[in-house]
Amino acid sequence: MILTPDNEYRAVLDACVLIPMPLCDTLLRLAEEPSLYRPLWSASILNEVIRNLQKKLGRTPDQCEYRIKAMRSAFPEAEIAVPQELLGNAFECVPDANDRHVLAAAVCGSAHVIVTQNVKHFPQECLQPFDVLCHTPDEFLIHQFHISPTQVLTKLDEQAVNLGRDRLYVINGLRRMTPNFSALVSGASI
Repeated sequence: MILTPDNEYRAVLDACVLIPMPLCDTLLRLAEEPSLYRPLWSASILNEVIRNLQKKLGRTPDQCEYRIKAMRSAFPEAEIAVPQELLGNAFECVPDANDRHVLAAAVCGSAHVIVTQNVKHFPQECLQPFDVLCHTPDEFLIHQFHISPTQVLTKLDEQAVNLGRDRLYVINGLRRMTPNFSALVSGASI
């Protein structure tokens, strides 16, 4: 784990990991006190979440507004301002121009990692000059588990209780997006 002067490991959560509710819920619970990391996003990332929730999942504008408002309220320090002029030439190394704002948010927020399903959009040679890593949510959650297994399992149990279910239900909801993490925590106990 990389420690910053204020002992905060910072992760930019790309829109693709904030859209599926089971994954978003797990990632954000790990950022609640006692937190394993500090989540970061930009207005552009949240706008992408809204667009995709409406377009791909058929959510209403009110449903989207409720979700984004809840995220902003729970993590008021998470939103990073990204100046438009920063999106120019500095991030041309990102192969998909539509994802340059994600690296810009990571740089502006002094993030240690970008958590995304689209790792091919963030090649290592592009991230290295900015000292930023790129992890899939599977890799990121495994990393968090190895840092604090008890804390991760406790938060999965809390997530399950809030759903009126057990931990296995939560793990099964994550399995498609995080198969290795799900396998790791399936047999784990506190």
